[in-house]
Amino acid sequence: MFDAFTILAIGGTFLLAGTVKGVIGLGLPTVSLALLTVAIDLPSAMALLLVPSFITNLWQAAVGGNGSAILRRLWPFLLMATVTVWLGAAALTRVDLSLLSALLGVLLVVYAAVSLAGFRFTITVPQEAWVGPLVGSANGILTGMTGSFVVPGVLFLQAIGLPRDALIQAMGMLFTASTLALAVALRGNDLLTIELGKLSAAALIPAIVGMVFGQRIRQRLSEHLFRRVFFISLLMLGVYIIASALGGFQ
Repeated sequence: MFDAFTILAIGGTFLLAGTVKGVIGLGLPTVSLALLTVAIDLPSAMALLLVPSFITNLWQAAVGGNGSAILRRLWPFLLMATVTVWLGAAALTRVDLSLLSALLGVLLVVYAAVSLAGFRFTITVPQEAWVGPLVGSANGILTGMTGSFVVPGVLFLQAIGLPRDALIQAMGMLFTASTLALAVALRGNDLLTIELGKLSAAALIPAIVGMVFGQRIRQRLSEHLFRRVFFISLLMLGVYIIASALGGFQ
């Protein structure tokens, strides 16, 4: 399906994405998706991230000891973020892929800009009851359209004031559920082939190697500095994806 050079590029992408996740605890789907869409089409990039994203985030979702409390508190948000993925994925066969790639670029730019600026939104407990399902729905639709799990879901989880360990576990739960829903949606729209599934499974190896390497880097490098470099790079990549996608739009 892909030539040797593209396969090497895919392996290198997941090695880098795994390294980023090893250093700062997030970013594997975001980095892999952003880089892959430069070389291949968006639906194929979304399919390739499924296995590495699911395995790495399942571990993150299971560790922390806050699983039951998170589910009791956030089940409406998580439910809507999962069931609405199908709605967004329907756009992959109905909307010009250049426009969806541009939307992915916009989401990356927004996520990077908000993180670099240090914006912190606050959502109270009474607001959480109705904001959660709305944000979950928006997150699910955007996940289906672009493969990106982070906007606005991660911003919501940060805004409700979860402790650090619970926040990391909640993000893992969101990403795991979103990955499973995305796999079902892609398969239902005939966008997940056996070949892509096998290549996604193979991509788990460089992703794990990168995570181990990143964890070692974390011990020697300022996490604050690495995060800043990461978000600046993500911002620039998002701008590039937008420009390339709109330039190719017919």
